[in-house]
Amino acid sequence: MSLSNAYEDTILDYILEASLYLALCTADPTDAGTGAAMNEVADAGSYARVNITTDTWAAASGGDKTTEAVITFPAATGAWGTVTHWAILDSTTHGAGNIVWHGALTVPKVVASGDTPRFPIGDATLSVD
Repeated sequence: MSLSNAYEDTILDYILEASLYLALCTADPTDAGTGAAMNEVADAGSYARVNITTDTWAAASGGDKTTEAVITFPAATGAWGTVTHWAILDSTTHGAGNIVWHGALTVPKVVASGDTPRFPIGDATLSVD
């Protein structure tokens, strides 16, 4: 059973109207993960989740929603470790909230002090497939 493309787009646009936050993870946060048990980068070294708004995303098309703005995290003031995954949550608070989406980075990234992690325009795509 499958949703039509039109309703996949409607669902994506609707969900991303909520206040949601992008987190970085050092391992797979899994479908069952929550804010407290999702392998999020440690709450140190100026790490903070980033608010993603409707302005971050292009309108959904073909069951996908892609970034149309750069997503930038704070500059690391300490090592964050090797980031391998990302998660979108419904809470800005580290260690709290429910995962809405998650996935693996194409290339893991070691975040050292002085680095400013970012997702360029078009670098992140969400789907309901």
